[in-house]
Amino acid sequence: MPPFVSVAAYAPPGVGMLAAGIVSEVFDERGQGLPRFDFALCTDRPGAVRSDVGLPLLVEHGLDRLASADLVIALPWADFRTPPPGAVLAALDAAHERGALVAAHCVRAFALAAAGLLDGRRATTHWRFAGLLAERHPEVSVEPDSLYVDEGGIVTGAGAAAGFDLCLHLLRREYGAATANAVARDLVLPSHRDGGQAQYLATPVPEDCRDEKLAEVLAWARENLHEPLPVAELARRALMSRRSFARRFAAATGTTPHAWLLGLRISRAEELLETTGLPVEEIARLVGFGSAAVLREQFVRRRGVPPRSYRRAFSRAPR
Repeated sequence: MPPFVSVAAYAPPGVGMLAAGIVSEVFDERGQGLPRFDFALCTDRPGAVRSDVGLPLLVEHGLDRLASADLVIALPWADFRTPPPGAVLAALDAAHERGALVAAHCVRAFALAAAGLLDGRRATTHWRFAGLLAERHPEVSVEPDSLYVDEGGIVTGAGAAAGFDLCLHLLRREYGAATANAVARDLVLPSHRDGGQAQYLATPVPEDCRDEKLAEVLAWARENLHEPLPVAELARRALMSRRSFARRFAAATGTTPHAWLLGLRISRAEELLETTGLPVEEIARLVGFGSAAVLREQFVRRRGVPPRSYRRAFSRAPR
């Protein structure tokens, strides 16, 4: 299936203003060699739609727009505890049945669950309401700590600003790391946060780390991915014991040093596969996997395809 081009975001009465802004920004027309999306907000009845902060949004399209979109994104709304109208549930179900990619931001996962689209699947939502989703829909395997959960044709995301993570993941999945990173840079956002990263952190993720010493070490690690980078070495550079380093790292990032490095190496490998003609063996060395076999094993495990297949799908390097 080709990457999505037509994007329809369903904005019900009481829609989250932040959510509407996020999808509008991510799928805005940017040029500069980036994909051009046919993006539209749609709602039950076109016209002025009151947002969760009381400001009206002028939405020009109705539910019929969901019938032709390649990507359908259901946006959160204030009265999410009340099931959406039957016409909305039917439109979401029909979009999934015809092969569209269907995504839900934040509490809009409740609508997908009500439509039966999450039965037997994993899903996430805002951490505050994950318990309610699991209670109301026991047939759904709720992951309360995930930023987003990708189940193929159905993708759910966490709350508030994690909508950026959801949208960037969709771009990365369908258009590759270079495109997602370019959009992230334009929006002044971190390029990639893994879906398994914790939703709620006491301090920001590494790109915004307030722990000066830890931030310095992480920046050094990014510049030296070709090195082994054992945790003991990172801890030494941070002037901490290994145990203290691991504890402070988890508090700042929601993950372990090993998992963070692995994700960073995979992401860098993606960019090199897309933007250069370097042999896979050389890419493996540059990102610290040591051999093409190790890179292939980790790439298949994390991305579902081998490096060469990924390159064929997303390469931008001159041929």
